[in-house]
Amino acid sequence: MRTALETMSQAGVGSLVIAGEDRKAVGVFTRTDLLDRVVLADLPLATPIGQAMSQNPFMLEEHATAYDAMFAMATHGIRHVLVTDAEGKLTGVVSERDLFSLQRVGLRQIRQSIDGAHNVEALQQAAADVRQLSFNMLAQGVGAEQLTQFISALNDALTRRVIQLNLENHNFDGIEWAWLAFGSEGRDEQTFSTDQDNGIVFAPPEGASIEALKQRFLAYALDVNKDLDRCGFPLCKGNIMASNPDCCLSVSEWKKRFSSWISSPGPDEILNATIFFDFRPAFGDFKLAETLKDWLLKALDDQGRFFLNLINEALNRAPPLGMFRDFVVSQEGKIDLKLSGVTLFVDAARILSLRSGVGASGTTERLRQAAVAMRINAADTEAWIDAFHFIQLLRLQNQYQQGEAGQVPNNLIDPYKLNDLDRKVLIESLRQAKRLQKRLELMKGQG
Repeated sequence: MRTALETMSQAGVGSLVIAGEDRKAVGVFTRTDLLDRVVLADLPLATPIGQAMSQNPFMLEEHATAYDAMFAMATHGIRHVLVTDAEGKLTGVVSERDLFSLQRVGLRQIRQSIDGAHNVEALQQAAADVRQLSFNMLAQGVGAEQLTQFISALNDALTRRVIQLNLENHNFDGIEWAWLAFGSEGRDEQTFSTDQDNGIVFAPPEGASIEALKQRFLAYALDVNKDLDRCGFPLCKGNIMASNPDCCLSVSEWKKRFSSWISSPGPDEILNATIFFDFRPAFGDFKLAETLKDWLLKALDDQGRFFLNLINEALNRAPPLGMFRDFVVSQEGKIDLKLSGVTLFVDAARILSLRSGVGASGTTERLRQAAVAMRINAADTEAWIDAFHFIQLLRLQNQYQQGEAGQVPNNLIDPYKLNDLDRKVLIESLRQAKRLQKRLELMKGQG
């Protein structure tokens, strides 16, 4: 310990990486560790550093981007990310200060304000800081994939804190349950303008009344939904929220509901599937939600009629490309970048992943993993992903500009007001959506 502290003092640094002779990191020692594990614990300075360091530090390889490090910090609430070569040997360290020295609002400041918030009022300010930091990142040229992941990671932290604060008034000790995220939140693809899509899954203890337990969860969920609304996540107009009895179900009830959609796939059932099958756990017993996802993938096996209806619904929405003009626009001269853009990729990725048994919920990972399972050309897959990200980026830029102008953000743009390059890339991106839909048509023909 003494050697470590003397080294930190002489070098003027606030952290050390501990590695073996093979230069593979085994731990990190920071000033926080010094206070918590040395000073307060009265640890002798002759103690080996291994007893005071934080083990299993987070690492990224050198080819990762700075925003991969930023996303890791947002997700795990850490300040340092170790950088290694392909063999796992330490080559450097990236700190929160390195990444956010130019930001008006720091990541650590936001995470501290979220994790340390004792009421919704404090979280309201944190939510505003998240949006401001996201705007700054967009202005600095951060890509759509990294930015939507970053927004989702910090929104997850906000949601978890709202959930935790409300647990102070509701007791579910001894009950297995999880808060679920659906839709864009479930896919980790949130933008600046997003409402709530959530639910609850629970496993009642043996002998317990499912209905009585559900009423307790509904009362709790109503408090959470209201507080999330106060933090800038509007109540869902379609009432897809945990406070809705249809979205607060036991494991067996969720299975029964999913089974009914799969066995009788009418228009309403297909619409529900496109929302609810994009779920992931946001808080609670993650294994409960993962078990439900595993069951769903098995239940979809050999369900040709369901997938046929799902494909037909996806193909009903064609890319807005014209025969005589570049775009097919509305009477107002606009196209919807969500419904006529990103949704084309989201729907196709959902079908490909569920058909191939892929458990991922994000569009990018679904496309990549399904492509491997279905032996789809990697170059085609990356072209679809690049097109999806470009349209997402246009959405984010449009929402930002509308917000700056004091307008309510939406997904409508006039494509003919884009610069020449963006307009041409948008055309090619929509052509990629058309090619992806042809893949669905091929699946339809194969049955």
